[in-house]
Amino acid sequence: MKAAQTDFDLAVVGGGPGGYVAAIRAAQLGMKTVLVEKAQLGGVCLNWGCIPTKALLRSADVLRLVRDAARFGVQVGEPETDLQTMVARSRSVAAHLNKGVAYLMKKNKITVVEGRARLAGRGRLEVEGEGEGKDGKQGKSVITASNIILATGARARVLPGLQPDGESVWSYREALMPRQTPRRLLVIGAGAIGIEFASFYRALGAEVRVVEMAERILPVEDEDISAHVADALRKDGMRLYTGARIASTVKRDGAAGTGVEWQVTLEGRHTDTLVADVVLVAAGIVGNVEDLGLESTAVKVERSHIVTDAFGRTGEPGVYAIGDVAGPPWLAHKASHEGVACVEKIAGLDPHALDPSKIPACTYSHPQVASVGLTEAAARQAGRRIRVGQFPFAVNGKAIALGATGGFAKVIFDEGSGELLGAHMVGEEVTEMIQGYAIARELESTEVELMATVFPHPTQSEVMHEAVLAAYQRGLHG
Repeated sequence: MKAAQTDFDLAVVGGGPGGYVAAIRAAQLGMKTVLVEKAQLGGVCLNWGCIPTKALLRSADVLRLVRDAARFGVQVGEPETDLQTMVARSRSVAAHLNKGVAYLMKKNKITVVEGRARLAGRGRLEVEGEGEGKDGKQGKSVITASNIILATGARARVLPGLQPDGESVWSYREALMPRQTPRRLLVIGAGAIGIEFASFYRALGAEVRVVEMAERILPVEDEDISAHVADALRKDGMRLYTGARIASTVKRDGAAGTGVEWQVTLEGRHTDTLVADVVLVAAGIVGNVEDLGLESTAVKVERSHIVTDAFGRTGEPGVYAIGDVAGPPWLAHKASHEGVACVEKIAGLDPHALDPSKIPACTYSHPQVASVGLTEAAARQAGRRIRVGQFPFAVNGKAIALGATGGFAKVIFDEGSGELLGAHMVGEEVTEMIQGYAIARELESTEVELMATVFPHPTQSEVMHEAVLAAYQRGLHG
């Protein structure tokens, strides 16, 4: 595009999993679509989040399996960690998928513009950074579109005094590209991101400590799940400090030849003073709402996130927001489905509004965690009369054969209607199984349909069936 005015049916700002999927759906519906991205197609998720972290965590899984090979009758030497190869593989996986998104844009005839976009009046976007003008300054383009979707995502929250420097203070971005494994790693924040990185670096041999303000790790998960993961991490040698806040931080010279180190003092349930070579800050995210031109619109921002209705509509006609910038849950698959629903609403179709209680969440730690719907505590707080069923992997044939007997499945049903209110799993590869419960939630299945479903044998998924049976005192193998 030249520095001129170009008309589109839809302009999408941000090429992450919400933005690029919205653009594809719009193109499928016959809209002339432009996508503006200031960095990399695929956004943080594909390039610096969901995908590359899973590549690193896969390396950690392989490392653990090789260390345990003798248990399976396979004799190997002590494995060596090649951190740079792990990182290189992670980056190549992200690069491969980045190219895939570019291909999808071309295939669907979506115009892609590189640059930073901001609202510049009704139906107008000013894009800066597309090449250089005659004066050597960054060029500017004006795009006009009947509808504009803001899918600008979010970024890691920065704590005062602990700004990422690429050396001794990391965000998720620095944690993805380490030059070496830190000897002592302090993770601040025990949500999904913090626990995933804690698992990875512990597998590599780092001394890992995790600090969390909430009373338990993975605080949004069911309490039984959190407790199981905490026990597993402690058995793996990790130290957890929950109900703790940071009272002070001091950066100082370490022992001779070891560089700097951090002295972090806690308050609350724990009053310890911890020393670390690297501090990884994973204390939440902040929506990217700055420099979007929102101040001259009726778009409302609350706590760094754009306020929308169930279909992404903001207070400004013709302006929509989806994904992380539009608030929790901060999940790529939520962003993608929001994008589809938003575009279909714009096109005059009648899509279903996204129900947050039907969005599954996954944590790729060791052990893995997956859930959908209400926790037991939330169901009780909502005044529901419930039935709860739980079944362990310890007595599942496939899990025993795999040597993966830790963890369980837990389900919560409404006692009166039989509605599946929530499902929670912890164990090996449960992130690949939770979709079964997610489908059940979407189809409004009751215990009757789930009990009647034939689960294949031998599979770990049989635990899901047994948990349902257990909720109604009909368990067969427990």
